Amino acid sequence: MASVFTMIIKGDLPGTFVWEDDRCVAFMSINPLAYGHTLVVPRDEIDQWLDVPSDLRQHLFEVAGRIGAAQKQVFGSQRIGMIIAGFEVPHMHIHLIPANTMSDMDFSLASDSVDTADLEKAAESIKSALES
Repeated sequence: MASVFTMIIKGDLPGTFVWEDDRCVAFMSINPLAYGHTLVVPRDEIDQWLDVPSDLRQHLFEVAGRIGAAQKQVFGSQRIGMIIAGFEVPHMHIHLIPANTMSDMDFSLASDSVDTADLEKAAESIKSALES
C-alpha cells in the first residue's frame, strides 16, 4: 500500500506544496510544530534515510537548505530546525521547523488540527521568498 506521502504526491490526497521537481517535493505539515513547518519528501517511496542513494540525499539537503533559508527570511525565527525521525510515516522525509527554542521541536506539542488558509498563507510566503 502506498504511503500517505505517496498519495499526496500523486494528488490522491490534498497537499499544500512549496516545491516540486522531478526528484522531490515539499509541502506544509498538517500537524505542525510551528507556523511554516514544512516537509521535504523524495518522490521515491524510501522508508529509511540511510537507504536513500547519496545523490538523492544530497539533492534533498540542497532543497531543504533553500526552503530553510526562505522560512528564516519570512518567519523570522532564530533557527530552522531539521529532523529526520522516520517513525510515523514509512516514507523518508525531512522536517523543517521554524524554531526559537529547543522546546519548539517537541513532537508531543504538534497541532492536531490546522486551518487550510493558514497552510496556504505560509506556503505562499515560502514560495515568494524562494522566487526572490
